[in-house]
Amino acid sequence: MEAILAFGAALVALRLSGRLAARWQQRREPHLALWSAGLAAYALGAAAIAWGTAAGWNEGIFRAYYLFGGLLTAALLGAGSLAGTGVRAAVPVALVYTGLAAGVALAVPLEAPLGGTSIPEAQEHLGLFPARSLAILGNVAGSLALVGVAVAGFRRRPLGNALLLAGFALAAAGSAVAGLGVAQTAAFVALAACLLYAGTVARQ
Repeated sequence: MEAILAFGAALVALRLSGRLAARWQQRREPHLALWSAGLAAYALGAAAIAWGTAAGWNEGIFRAYYLFGGLLTAALLGAGSLAGTGVRAAVPVALVYTGLAAGVALAVPLEAPLGGTSIPEAQEHLGLFPARSLAILGNVAGSLALVGVAVAGFRRRPLGNALLLAGFALAAAGSAVAGLGVAQTAAFVALAACLLYAGTVARQ
């Protein structure tokens, strides 16, 4: 049942990512592409949780979970927020960071074996440098960018920015309660994806 909930959350996030991708195809605005990529990463991270819960965690699934959920989601959403305010450097920086994150997630050695169906804790399997340090950098920078842009533009678009902040807070809360069980994490993923999507649409 928990795997089904996590897979459902992944489908919700992926569907919303597709809607933003369709908007990007119509308007060719880079922030829409970055937000779509951020929600797609969020969806793939949730899909990795579903797989690990159903079939047991292994190295490949953990690396996918860490890359998409731990390294890319917040960074891409934050870059999208900056690009939406006209910061042109956000796109090339996001591309360089994505390539670096993919390389680290694929190449860094694991420090402990994986197993079971509970969501693994990164500190038990990855060293501080470079994997966890890069995740801290990407998440802090992405979070500051998203929250800063939302707060700065709150008066102009109160609804959209309030939804973005609520969605991001739920996403962060989902990461915090990951150790409590997959069902709780999946619920946070689905609700956060809906709020993030609604916020991006309301800000257009």
